[in-house]
Amino acid sequence: MNPINYPRDKSALVLVDVLNDFLAEDGKLHEQIKPMVDKMDLKANLERLLAGTRSAGIPVVYAPHGLDASTFTDFPYVLPRMQWGKANQVFWKGSKGADFYDPLRPLEGEFIAQRHHLYNAFINTDLDVHLRSKGIEKLVFAGLTSQTCVEGTGRYALEAGYHVTFLTDGVAEFTEKAQEAAIEISYPAFGHEVLTISAFLEALEQ
Repeated sequence: MNPINYPRDKSALVLVDVLNDFLAEDGKLHEQIKPMVDKMDLKANLERLLAGTRSAGIPVVYAPHGLDASTFTDFPYVLPRMQWGKANQVFWKGSKGADFYDPLRPLEGEFIAQRHHLYNAFINTDLDVHLRSKGIEKLVFAGLTSQTCVEGTGRYALEAGYHVTFLTDGVAEFTEKAQEAAIEISYPAFGHEVLTISAFLEALEQ
């Protein structure tokens, strides 16, 4: 059995939607997701993940959500939750809520993809173009939320030919049931590796 490995020149950590509307105390979705964020100790886990990944020289890529007045104007069928998000200006471009949660903010030189509107951070963004231009083949996913944007982006990455890793303690959802569905059912089905943050960082050290 081949050991798990993440070459620095072919791997990247993709952080999805680590934004104030989820993680800041005054974020529009914070109260709803806070119980699971706290249960997973997500903020501390992601800070540890970022520090270890950066120290190992693995690129960090950010894939943020973003809406504005023109979002979904060409969609004949918009999910009710997305309609609510637009009506309440969640992740509204230019707002504090759409900005990065400060402890997880990108460093200078780290790539920030164009903002996605639904669950897949590849669709209508420059994420794929950037990754391929850098020769990246292995993607490691963390962020929010487990069953929606993290899973949706990871599933697309698999279909696009990338090696996909999901981090089980680097994600959170609004409910325990949705969290379990992502981690126990979806991630093993759509990821080449399903690891804890510690296991991933140990693989980088090796």
